[in-house]
Amino acid sequence: MGGPIAAHLARAGHDVTVYNRTKSKAEKWVTEYGGAFAASPADAAKDAQIVISCVGNDDDLSAVTMGRDGAFGAMQSGSLFIDHTTVSAQIARQLSVEAQGRGIHVVDAPVSGGQAGAENGKLSIMCGGSKEAFAAAEIIMTVYAARIVHVGGPGAGQTTKMCNQVAIAGVLEGLSEALRFAQASKLDLDKVYEAISGGAAQSWQMDNRWSTMAKDEFDFGFAVDWMRKDLGLALAEARTNGSTLPVAALVDQFYAEVQAAGGGRNDTSSLVSRIAKSRA
Repeated sequence: MGGPIAAHLARAGHDVTVYNRTKSKAEKWVTEYGGAFAASPADAAKDAQIVISCVGNDDDLSAVTMGRDGAFGAMQSGSLFIDHTTVSAQIARQLSVEAQGRGIHVVDAPVSGGQAGAENGKLSIMCGGSKEAFAAAEIIMTVYAARIVHVGGPGAGQTTKMCNQVAIAGVLEGLSEALRFAQASKLDLDKVYEAISGGAAQSWQMDNRWSTMAKDEFDFGFAVDWMRKDLGLALAEARTNGSTLPVAALVDQFYAEVQAAGGGRNDTSSLVSRIAKSRA
C-alpha cells in the first residue's frame, strides 16, 4: 500500500524519500519513480515537512516512530506525521501524546480500498486527530484518495476502521452462505448475481467478489492474515468500550479455520472455502 501512495506523491511533484526495512524494495521504488531512499526512518524524516507511514502492526509502527532510529527523533516542530497503518486505537493515542511534546502534528488515517484503491488513487481514508492536523493532512491526502473524512480526535480513525472491518466480516459471511445456497439449489450464479445485485443485497463485496468466489479464485486482494489482525483489534477495543461483537467474533473463528487450512494469504473472500459445496 505504501509504495503506490508514495508513487502518487512523486507523480504530483513532491520530493519523496522512502524507507523500507527491505532495502531492495526501496531501491526498486526509487528506480521506477525517482526520489531517494533512506537507511532508516530517522534518515527519511530528517528535514521533511510531512512523514507518512504504512507498516504492519503496532510494534512496527512503534519502531518506525519511537524506536532508536525512529522518525519522531528527527522530525522538526511544526511538521506533520500521517499514519495509514491499521493499528490499535491505543497506539494512535499514544503517538499523539508523544508527538505533542515534540510539537509534531499527528493524524491516524487508516485506509480502505485495498491495493487497487491505492494504485488508482481512490482510497477512502478515515482520520483521527486535531482539526489543525487534519487540515494540513487533507491537502496531501487528496493526491491519492477519493474520500477523506475527519471522524474525531486521536484514535478515532482507527476505531472507524474497526467499524469498517466488522461490517465487511458480516457481509462476507452472508455472501458466502448465499453463494453456497445458490449452488446447492443448482441456480445459474450469473443470473442470481444479476437478480440480487440491483436490490437491497447489493454490496461492494458482491459486485467485486461474487464471480471470483464462484470460481474459487482467491489469490489476490486483502489477506485473511491481515483481516484476522484487524478483527482482533476490534474485539480488543470492544472489551474496552463495553460493546458486543458476536458476529465478528464468530467470523474471526471461521477465518481461523481458513488459516489452518493454509489460506492465510488468500483474499478475505476465501471465507466461502470453509463451507462445503452441496453434493445433492
